[in-house]
Amino acid sequence: MTELPEFPFLNPVWHALHGPHRHLAIVEGDACRYPADVAPFVAIESPTERALEDLRMLLAPEESVWIVDCRRAMPGLNVVDSLECVQMIFPTDANPPQQSHEVVPLAAENAREMVALTDLAFPGFFRSRTYLMGSYCGIRLGGELVAMGGERLRLPGHPELSGICTHPAHRGKGFARDAIGYLVRHHRRAGLRSWLHVGAANTHAINLYGSLGFRRVRNLILDRIVRSG
Repeated sequence: MTELPEFPFLNPVWHALHGPHRHLAIVEGDACRYPADVAPFVAIESPTERALEDLRMLLAPEESVWIVDCRRAMPGLNVVDSLECVQMIFPTDANPPQQSHEVVPLAAENAREMVALTDLAFPGFFRSRTYLMGSYCGIRLGGELVAMGGERLRLPGHPELSGICTHPAHRGKGFARDAIGYLVRHHRRAGLRSWLHVGAANTHAINLYGSLGFRRVRNLILDRIVRSG
């Protein structure tokens, strides 16, 4: 499907850090990464010996990070886990979901709340300065942040939706749908295309996104690697 071509979506972290997110990039030769307090993602353009050594130099001993599909012999770097993801895109012929609840912008002063909420759904991915990656929004009940969503990887014309979650006590009320609709409408007004990653095993989320109009494009493997010393 040409809506998400192989370039640059097969290596999105690399292209985000060499494109719209270059101001966040930490670069060492042929490797790059986000700051540890922004996102646990690293990238290399291709798995050469030089790039892998540059990548090792970017990591602290025993630091754990995620990289796209790099399961090969890597001196000083161990693959400790893998996660199959589905890339999905919101097509131009789909209508953004209607909004039923008030959705409000979130910013730096809300970082602690955002980390606490996302840690209930996917611990470790959303960090104290992840908000620097894009725009975030949320839904509050009685002042408490109970649902949120926002942008993560940014490729030219294509901001990735991420951080979409609802507090376990408030699921099933359409809050995630409202956050997604808010973001998709914002992207459409700006002439951008919304896309996302979701764990291939998370059929509930895949079905939700599908019901909202998102289309599956391809599967991608993320590997969690650790510098051994």
